[in-house]
Amino acid sequence: MRAALAAWLVLSLLGGTGAEDTCGDPPAAASRSVPAPQLSPEERLSPHMPESLRCDACHAIAFQIEEQLRKAEGKVGKKTLKESDYIEVLERSCSQDWESYGVLELDGEKRLSGPGLPSQQSLSVLVSGGPWPGRLSKLCHGYVGERGEAQIYGAHRRGPAALRQLLCHGDKGPCAGRKERPDPRKALQNEL
Repeated sequence: MRAALAAWLVLSLLGGTGAEDTCGDPPAAASRSVPAPQLSPEERLSPHMPESLRCDACHAIAFQIEEQLRKAEGKVGKKTLKESDYIEVLERSCSQDWESYGVLELDGEKRLSGPGLPSQQSLSVLVSGGPWPGRLSKLCHGYVGERGEAQIYGAHRRGPAALRQLLCHGDKGPCAGRKERPDPRKALQNEL
């Protein structure tokens, strides 16, 4: 229902209201169709994050952890957090609602989209809600459990790149062997 409402809203904004101007017909506008991503049964029903989206999910999780730890450190004057404090922040980071994330299709490839991930093209339909928040929360708790709170906080103290390296790009990370995907707008600018 939520995905259908989002698709309707995007299409109605693109298409205008269809009402005639009092001085005549409105100028003809090119119509655009932006289909919602077609999700496979695994992508719709599985409680686990699909393999193809795990790298994007890891980057979203690293971003959220980094943001939450940075805010907590800001409250104590950029000092190092006590162990009990960073453990609480990591738990809160993983237990958030994750509703601002969803999946969209970009050039025939499904991608996770949301805060901390490369911005996508302006004309795309984001399918959010459903299984995505639970999958992100489950993955986040898994990363914290595998790596440990102290190791994650230590990587955070070294900087965002160190945290992404620890969680996403290590030997067993979901992005292992992959190059970071460039922001599509920057890639287009470089081609000009």
